[in-house]
Amino acid sequence: MSEADVAIRRATLDDVPTLVEHRVAMFRDIGALPVGEEAALRAAVLPVLADWLAMGEYVAWVVTAAGNATEVIGGAGVQRRHFMPRPSPTGVLSGGEGLVLNVYVEPGWRKRGVGGRVMREVIAWARSEGIEQLVLHASAEGRPMYEKLGFAQTNEMRLA
Repeated sequence: MSEADVAIRRATLDDVPTLVEHRVAMFRDIGALPVGEEAALRAAVLPVLADWLAMGEYVAWVVTAAGNATEVIGGAGVQRRHFMPRPSPTGVLSGGEGLVLNVYVEPGWRKRGVGGRVMREVIAWARSEGIEQLVLHASAEGRPMYEKLGFAQTNEMRLA
């Protein structure tokens, strides 16, 4: 895939239904969405995603096929977060953090560089915004791409 094969733009409120569908598909594809729960997830995500996008708390991008601006083939988003200052190998981190969410590529476009292309856009945006750190939860399929982009595994734990 060449850079000319796709176009990337910032998502707008008009893209919210597509972003919601990508989130549902992402969880379905990784086996984390129980059968019969798709409608409930859609209903829960739609108002939150729309509100956060409108407020700028969530920033998203959509990828379209070149020459077809209406065919969204992938996307990604970042939820802005704040954190307490903490040490890092490069000094004390005290700025913002971005939680990368909803990285999704339509099945027919996978393994063609679309995910890496949109993630490079996310990384460039984060740097321009002064976001000091990006974090994400990688699927097994996506992990090699994130590692190539410089992401490293951490010691995060979770309590539900």
